[in-house]
Amino acid sequence: MKESIKPPVEVKYREELEALKSNDIGLRPGNWELSPKAVRTFILGNAQPIEYKGKEVWIEKKYYGNDALVERCIVTLAGNRGLMLVGEPGTAKTMLSELLSAAISGVSTNTIQGTAGTTEDMIKYSWNYALLLAKGPSREALVPAPLYIGMEKGILTRFEEITRTPAEIQDSLISVMSDKILNVPELGDQGFLFACPGFNVIGTANTRDKGVNEMSSALKRRFNFETVMPVREVAVEKQIILNEVNKLAKENHVHMEADEDVAELLASTYHELREGISSYGHRIDKPAAVMSTAEAVSVYYQTLLTGYYYGEKRLSVECLVQNLVGAISKENKEDLGKVREYFNTVVKDKGGKEGGLWKQYYDARKWLK
Repeated sequence: MKESIKPPVEVKYREELEALKSNDIGLRPGNWELSPKAVRTFILGNAQPIEYKGKEVWIEKKYYGNDALVERCIVTLAGNRGLMLVGEPGTAKTMLSELLSAAISGVSTNTIQGTAGTTEDMIKYSWNYALLLAKGPSREALVPAPLYIGMEKGILTRFEEITRTPAEIQDSLISVMSDKILNVPELGDQGFLFACPGFNVIGTANTRDKGVNEMSSALKRRFNFETVMPVREVAVEKQIILNEVNKLAKENHVHMEADEDVAELLASTYHELREGISSYGHRIDKPAAVMSTAEAVSVYYQTLLTGYYYGEKRLSVECLVQNLVGAISKENKEDLGKVREYFNTVVKDKGGKEGGLWKQYYDARKWLK
């Protein structure tokens, strides 16, 4: 197979999934690749390795957050209601939906990407018009879309950014979610597709998009909602930054590892700006920009790439501040003033008391002007 920039989860973690499947003795809902217990282990990791083909396979922790939330998501998908993951941008909703789909259905790419231009045929089905004109309506001429594929094969369908989709398109899901039947009127009596066991829908929606195309009450009733919260602990956020940056570097053949101290500095910055209070008790004006862990990973990785290609494999704190400025100012230029104030109070104080990296960080504040 050709190397890909971002392989699907089921490809990236193929050995882990196969090891879990070969050792899985738990009860499985219809058409699931793994039992709910094994799905949980795949997402949250395992303290002990699994024996597979004569060697030990470690199941790494892939999602850092609320373990109970993961369990509730799995139980929801085993039932007859869909799962809707909501939360701030960058809280790993998409990653969690990919992990769930790969572990449960063995495929994470059966996806609808919600946009203002999403139409009903992108969700359900469309037609090969050459065959339609030549042979008339038939299954051969029908081009299945992700919802049709999910029902036909008994696998999960992911619906990303559902609130960016027009309300009337969203509501085309209601009858399918209620009755698990999709009708293709053009095929007459042969046009009823009954969902196979294993079918369900995982949706994601950003709380910042609330009101863009608000979901109807009828559609909301077809889903169980789970709110994915931002990471609340600096130590956990630091670990996520280290893990994700090192993964990205390895996948892109960048022979440079993330520095723990810089990751902690960046995690502290994002945590304090997001929470509005520093570890020393300073009150901080929160930026309007999304201060997500995903943005922190992006800022660090951009800095690491600059150091790798231009800095003789040395990471520059000045470059870190430049990338931080770019990430924050893309939404609201006024946020730079809030970050500048953060540097002039919190970072200055920490630089004076702790010195070292925090002092270098403070000295690099010129890039905030």
